[in-house]
Amino acid sequence: MVDIKTIENWLWEAACKIRGSIDAAKYKDYILPLIFLKRLSDVFEDEVEKLLKDYGSKETVEALLSQDHKLVRFYLPKEALWEEIAKQTNDVGEYLTDAVRSIANENPKLQGVVDTVDFNATTSGQRIISDNKLKELISVLSKYRLGLKDVDADILGRAYEYLLRKFAEGSGQSAGEFYTPGEVAILMSHILDPDPGKKVYDPCCGSGGLLIKCFLRFKEKYGSDPSMEPLKFYGQEVLASTFSMAKMNAFIHDMEAEIALGDTMNRPAFLTTQGSLEKFDIVTANPMWNQDFQQSVYENDQYNRFTFGYPPSNSADWGWIQHMFASLNDKGKMAVVLDTGAVSRGSGNTGSNRERDIRKKFVENDFVESVLLLPENLFYNTTAPGIIMVINKSKPEERKGRILLINASKLFMKGRPKNFLPDESIKQIADSYLNWEEVEGISKIITNEEAVRNDYNLSPSRYVAQNGEDDTLDLEDAVVQLKEAEEEQNEADKQMKAVLEELGLWKGH
Repeated sequence: MVDIKTIENWLWEAACKIRGSIDAAKYKDYILPLIFLKRLSDVFEDEVEKLLKDYGSKETVEALLSQDHKLVRFYLPKEALWEEIAKQTNDVGEYLTDAVRSIANENPKLQGVVDTVDFNATTSGQRIISDNKLKELISVLSKYRLGLKDVDADILGRAYEYLLRKFAEGSGQSAGEFYTPGEVAILMSHILDPDPGKKVYDPCCGSGGLLIKCFLRFKEKYGSDPSMEPLKFYGQEVLASTFSMAKMNAFIHDMEAEIALGDTMNRPAFLTTQGSLEKFDIVTANPMWNQDFQQSVYENDQYNRFTFGYPPSNSADWGWIQHMFASLNDKGKMAVVLDTGAVSRGSGNTGSNRERDIRKKFVENDFVESVLLLPENLFYNTTAPGIIMVINKSKPEERKGRILLINASKLFMKGRPKNFLPDESIKQIADSYLNWEEVEGISKIITNEEAVRNDYNLSPSRYVAQNGEDDTLDLEDAVVQLKEAEEEQNEADKQMKAVLEELGLWKGH
């Protein structure tokens, strides 16, 4: 089994082969599809070897496979096998592009997944990656087998994480918008701890990392016991290239997953035959923080999602929470990663504040089960800490009327370029939540009434202080609040003008 350090060195060598041809943040867009292609080829060869043991003759196996592709996970025509690709010396980009299209033709499930990259593409009359560079890249990627017994099934996720960490640092939308650090995803999977037969949903699934970590947690807990009903996974992603990555990831893990392409907020993909939102047992997500959506998204919603109130246009955090909440069944639970301001903005202010007012309704209805404060500098596109909020439509009796607040801000190890949560911290945080316990300096259980007294501020650092830290509003949250105040002022001005016009005291210009 190839270890992670070897894989990282291998990926670094691969990236160096195309250095200078494309922007570093785009390396993954070419390397990962080729890794997926090699994985498909190596697994196909493994399965052919197994069939050879059963049938004895290569000719017999080839004849059987040509008649029945279902004998293997995915059928690869001879020209698309990696050993054939590696032989090519001329027109490599054209050959590769034809090869992946032939795989898509033979395997309808892989259409729009394996064939999304044109390796022969040009810009301004010049090839994006030359045949020579592609040959060098293929040569490097030929170093290791990626068959069933050669690498961990999470090879694509590991490769994706490494390439982001190494090359996409600071690239904003192309990185942190849709990628959750592996250890945060593992922590969420332990918190959600899915049972057999559950339906798990991520409305902004990115490359599928959160769904995959739930799948791996389930396998870790139940193994391959055939009596355990498998989990069913559902995800939606707005970016086509990332959607393809999620589909690749699901295929590599043999997950029962439906991944849809599209804008969840405007066009949710998972609907009942009556046109209402599909309901799930578990929701896990890390939406883009403080996203901008027009008020019309909330006002014109036909799925009855925003019954707790409309968030401000410039911070969709509580819009996402309400979409996820509306997608839970009556016993469902969700864990969502958000900017820290989502649990504190507006608290302590005089007058109304939309986010605080929505938060108030979630507390009053006893849906907030826990809030976990993460360390700073974990995420790829920001140094800011995040929070994980756990919302439960069916709290256990002993948790009713109470909220567990966990301050994990110091439970990290320094890394380059990012901090990370070590295994012991993941276990400590997960155990605090699962055992519902107070730990000095780490966690505290408060009553809903205490949250009311603090004007619905659910920031863990307010209740579990460490080293004299305070709960001062940061600049980003202050900007969100200022914009919301301006928006409400503009709305009030409009209403005032309408009244004055009606009274003949104002003439619009």
